[in-house]
Amino acid sequence: MRTDSSPGTLPAREHLPAGNAGTPVLDVVIPVYNEEKDLGPCVLRLHEHLKRTFPYAYRITIADNASTDTTPQVARKLEAEIAEVKSFRLEQKGRGRALRTVWSASDAPILAYMDVDLSTDLNALLPLVAPLISGHSDLAIGSRLARSSRVVRGAKREFISRSYNLILRGSLQARFSDAQCGFKAIRRDVAQVLLPLIEDTGWFFDTEMLVLAERAGLRIHEVPVDWVDDPNSTVHIAKTATDDLKGVWRVGKALATGALPLDRLARPFGDDPRDRDVQDVPKGLARQLVGFCVVGGLSTLFYLVLYSLFREFSGSQIANALALLVSAVANTAANRRLTFGVRGRGGAVRHQAQGLVVFGIGLALTSGSLAALNAASSDPAHSTELAVLIAANLAATVLRFLLFRAWVFPDRDGSGTDRQESMVVATHTPSSPTYLTGAPVPHQQQGPYQPQGPLPQRPAHPPYAQNGTTTTQFRAGEAADGTWRDSTMQLQPVRPHDTEPGDPR
Repeated sequence: MRTDSSPGTLPAREHLPAGNAGTPVLDVVIPVYNEEKDLGPCVLRLHEHLKRTFPYAYRITIADNASTDTTPQVARKLEAEIAEVKSFRLEQKGRGRALRTVWSASDAPILAYMDVDLSTDLNALLPLVAPLISGHSDLAIGSRLARSSRVVRGAKREFISRSYNLILRGSLQARFSDAQCGFKAIRRDVAQVLLPLIEDTGWFFDTEMLVLAERAGLRIHEVPVDWVDDPNSTVHIAKTATDDLKGVWRVGKALATGALPLDRLARPFGDDPRDRDVQDVPKGLARQLVGFCVVGGLSTLFYLVLYSLFREFSGSQIANALALLVSAVANTAANRRLTFGVRGRGGAVRHQAQGLVVFGIGLALTSGSLAALNAASSDPAHSTELAVLIAANLAATVLRFLLFRAWVFPDRDGSGTDRQESMVVATHTPSSPTYLTGAPVPHQQQGPYQPQGPLPQRPAHPPYAQNGTTTTQFRAGEAADGTWRDSTMQLQPVRPHDTEPGDPR
């Protein structure tokens, strides 16, 4: 994956203005399904905590996804009583669906969510969102598995949680410590581009979001939390675990095949304003060298195994040519994807053809070394042959990297155009309604994401900073004309396949 800037990258992070703007800085979403008993105490406790400790304007959004009890009535009652509370009603189930729908429609620059049971100590909320407000990080998560976290829960859930995170580390190379803690936040500019790439609408939504963000090079901040297990949780552990494993397989396959345009989420070099004018920044040379060395080491082992097998029924020259040919094809494919970050099938044939030219140079070096060895000794030992081939391959490896970087996978115009020629870039332009009036939000049905132009740079004055204007505040349900109406918004699904029934959660 590329680490340098390209035309489709996100703008540099900026510290949010400290002034009290009309739009809330933080939007805390509480996804609920049949939570008529816990919803009221949760919202009241959260509102009291934010009112007492949070220094910015905030909003609490109740995302009711297809509840069948009195949860919608409780949500509307809270909305009418507390000015900072809003409610959404979705007609389909799924926590991921609820979060994506509400986050996509929110106008707050910082988006967060927490579970309705409030298992996480609310004192961690400000440390969670502070790195996002300051511009230091892109996402933030609460971690129950950090060393300084204090967690009270049963052995069964502890084992399941740690096992799941080990699976993520082993299969998807995840480096974050806790994927399932219901306590997360994200910057809105990141969410606009990241959410369309997430397919899951249930409990795997969190994991998929974090894996894609991490693979794209976004900065994820972890906050140790104090967490007390809710013994009355309605989560179906067996089904959730099965769905999560299916999600791990799907995401792993997409990452392996390069089906996701993660370069769209890359940040420019240096988030400090002084770094944005730096010219000729190295395009990830150190990372490419590390990746090339790893791939080269594995390719050499693969080559030696093949050579030993082919040597059993052929001469040294034929065995060397066959082994080098097979390993060269595998080496080019691995370096194309892992070292130089080229995704998709476009240009793959040309890259393999150029790789075969590089293979021919390596073949000449290794074959010439074997010819020199045979000229010096009529019957060299097998171990001597291997030693000579290793030395020749080391010389060929250095030349291969230089040719790969300068000829096979070049960055021709310095902007990454050549390496991204086969990528499909997904863009997302969610609606940005004003929640202050309680008016319904027009929401267009969205089809498949088509390639668009570069992501626009952040304006000089963010949309939540209303300089020189006076914003009139209205209570929930009160319109600008002074009339009152039901301000619960009926949202349409964000993704076309969200209309499919059968989500059991």
